[in-house]
Amino acid sequence: MSESTQHAPAAVLAPPQSSWPRSRLLNVWVDNLTMKELMARLDRGIVFTLNPDHLYHLQNNQAFLEAYRQADFITADSKYVYWGLGLIRRAIQEKVSGSDIVPSFCDYHAHDPDTRVFYLGAAPGIAQRALERTNARVGRALVVGAHSPSMNFVNDEEEIADVIRIVNESNANVLIVGLGAPKQEIWITKYRHAMPHVAIFMGVGATIDYEADAVIRAPRWMTRNGLEWIYRITTEPRRYWRRYLRDMLYFWWLALDGLGLYRSPWPVETAVRNELDEQG
Repeated sequence: MSESTQHAPAAVLAPPQSSWPRSRLLNVWVDNLTMKELMARLDRGIVFTLNPDHLYHLQNNQAFLEAYRQADFITADSKYVYWGLGLIRRAIQEKVSGSDIVPSFCDYHAHDPDTRVFYLGAAPGIAQRALERTNARVGRALVVGAHSPSMNFVNDEEEIADVIRIVNESNANVLIVGLGAPKQEIWITKYRHAMPHVAIFMGVGATIDYEADAVIRAPRWMTRNGLEWIYRITTEPRRYWRRYLRDMLYFWWLALDGLGLYRSPWPVETAVRNELDEQG
């Protein structure tokens, strides 16, 4: 029997309440939603997109885990997450990656004047180019602002304050953040309340680069067959080789999870779970 949103091992917290099913993978819960269903439901909240590298950080970075706990939507950003859930009998309907969510969301809201998007991230000039390309594609000024922060942005309170001011002055109500994990997720959850007009936050990694056509995505046949990592490591080896080496741990953790032997590395989860059990 697949593990439902009602059942979790003692060391893993249950997911937030939702009206749709979720499947647990290690110490996080993945939404069982198609892209079409996500678009229909996504009118506010935080969206994170789970891949094996995120799962690595979720075992090693408690601040990242705490950020994930605040997400309203968690999608499968990787074929290996999608296939892994199926392998341990907690299957979801489809892979819904960040690089597909952003263009789908923009197309879905192309004729909705109440949707105003801001791109935050990527190298200098790239976010602005993504703005121009997106707006040309949808036929209106859907993306109302763009900014590429410095490499040290998340540690510079003065620059953070300036970026928050720029976002607020743009009157955007959707903020798409491409700073890379775990920085973007932690930043979103830490500063979202400083941007009260923003209803939707998305952490989407390199998606702004894709929207700008600054980075060429792997061919569709490779992404369909879970081979995008080969394309990335051969085109940008310095950037990706360490990441994909450490991500091999995912398969070990997946096997433990499937056998019922996985436990979250964070004692706080065990303590809170035990407290909830005692109250129940």
